[in-house]
Amino acid sequence: MSSSRKKSGELDRRNFFKKAAAIGLGATVGGASFWQSRQASAAVTLPQEPAPRRPFGRSGVMVSSLSLGGMFDILNNRLMLAKALDWGINYWDTAEGYGGGRSEEGIGRWFARNPNTREQVFLVTKLSPRRGTDFTPRLEESLKRLHTDYIDLFFVHGIRGIDEMEASLADWSQAMKKAGKIRLFGFSTHSNMEACLEGAAELPWIDGIMFTYNYRLMHESRMNAAVDACHRAGIGLTAMKTQGGGPLRSDSESEIEMAGRFMQKGFTEHQAKLMAVWQDKRIAAICSQMPNLTILTTNAVAAVDHTRLSRADRAMLAQYAQETGSDYCAGCGRLCSEALAQRVPINDVMRCLMYLHSYQDLGLARSSFETLPAETSALLTQLDFSEAEKSCPRNLPIGSLMREAANLLA
Repeated sequence: MSSSRKKSGELDRRNFFKKAAAIGLGATVGGASFWQSRQASAAVTLPQEPAPRRPFGRSGVMVSSLSLGGMFDILNNRLMLAKALDWGINYWDTAEGYGGGRSEEGIGRWFARNPNTREQVFLVTKLSPRRGTDFTPRLEESLKRLHTDYIDLFFVHGIRGIDEMEASLADWSQAMKKAGKIRLFGFSTHSNMEACLEGAAELPWIDGIMFTYNYRLMHESRMNAAVDACHRAGIGLTAMKTQGGGPLRSDSESEIEMAGRFMQKGFTEHQAKLMAVWQDKRIAAICSQMPNLTILTTNAVAAVDHTRLSRADRAMLAQYAQETGSDYCAGCGRLCSEALAQRVPINDVMRCLMYLHSYQDLGLARSSFETLPAETSALLTQLDFSEAEKSCPRNLPIGSLMREAANLLA
């Protein structure tokens, strides 16, 4: 393609998305994509019925298919949480590390003012093992911040391998259940998800898992088999990172075609990506970060929409996934990390870059980067990543991405 033709195509692409944003069909605000109504208008359509409920594994609990992701803006919590309950979104997700505890505090303020709503909510929080596995005192602090005496589902936060789920955690979870502190127990993972799910299916004390799952990963045979194993074992499954954003910003020609196709059908490609995951009945819920009322409203509309993606729609998403596969880190972090003489959390660095490029949230990218081991920044500029690049099944330019992270996020 000539440079003039390429430049013209880029201008057409930018003009398309400017027009789409102007009529409320897609934009990026506050670090997350927001989606407007099915009508091409500035007004946001409100959901006309509650979010559907699905069984959470073998637990006997029914949860909303849309989960309210961690809250960061305490000032807006009351309106957000009130509307979530109005629209049937009873699955609320947070973590000790979100906003340095402010996310738990924000939800806790709601329960302090509205104690009668606690029984309506399926409440999740998480503790990271990076700070140690003496979880009991930290759980007590979370309970205080949340103004509750129990957690419906407790996650060990962000494991990288199933070996982190030691037998001692089984004993701890049983003790906390007996004490009435938690009802269900499990883990979340962004890394080596297939192996983590495969291992969890063999552990009868795992009740729930939150993991990266989207239109890109759902077609991969190992992922599909791992999800199926957990589903058969009765583990409740929550999908996150469902938009499939990567450490590089995609610029595929099929993106415009895809956006136009879904726009004509009355919804956006962002909503289509949610619908693709909801069509997998093995998934109990999608956890979405929803930091403002616009995102909450339009996600709720998508959750109750009875439109199903056609075979052609799914084929278009699959085509787009294939064309942009080299922009997306699939979370198989052990392959690239084990190729290096010195271990570097490459997968976690890729996630930080995803927050930067896909979410367009520099603050979240930097705060996430700060949680990595102290020596990470120096290693990113010192090491030769050529062997890691050879091991990457998606041929990601790992070396240049690691240097970019060091320059922009450190």
